[in-house]
Amino acid sequence: MASKDVRVNERIRVSPIRLIGANGEQVGIIPTREALDRARESGLDLVEVAPNSRPPVCRIMDFGKYKYELSKKDKLAKKKQHSFQLKEMRYRPKIDEHDFVFKTKHVKEFLEEGSKVRVFMMFRGREMAHVEYGKQIIDRIITELTPIATVDMAPKMEGNTMSMVLTPKPEVLRKVAAAKVGGKKKEAKVASPTSKTEADEAIAETGTEE
Repeated sequence: MASKDVRVNERIRVSPIRLIGANGEQVGIIPTREALDRARESGLDLVEVAPNSRPPVCRIMDFGKYKYELSKKDKLAKKKQHSFQLKEMRYRPKIDEHDFVFKTKHVKEFLEEGSKVRVFMMFRGREMAHVEYGKQIIDRIITELTPIATVDMAPKMEGNTMSMVLTPKPEVLRKVAAAKVGGKKKEAKVASPTSKTEADEAIAETGTEE
């Protein structure tokens, strides 16, 4: 959830709400006006953290800090999405050895970074009469990358193009994940709920149930 979409203080119109205190304690279901008064007395904000719950879950916290944590979380998610996007590499059936080695090296690097790779074999004109030449190159790519990849989508022909998708083997993905964890500082705990139901996760942070 983007911080601009989060309702805070007087923007929270629904009442009652389920309140979580500034220290993570469960206060219970109370009128929104009372929750706002409690937040003001603490010098903090009333933030709606689970708007789709019934009643919505709100928490007393520093909204500025909350926005910062949301921004960090959003940037991390976008970075991961970019890192693991589907990469592409195009070959020709009459490719020379140097180009084959060069392209296959890049495919290997993509896989070692944790990305899937779609490999295209492009045929032109009379090359369509001998698609087996292109298939031989596809098979060679598979063989050379077998130590780190598996075929996620088998080679298939569509029009004048043969394509397949390679995916990193589990041990490669584990290595990528370990490298990322080792290279990062410990992530700050994000106050917003991100799994299970919003209400369950928000309540779970307090360590108690009503």
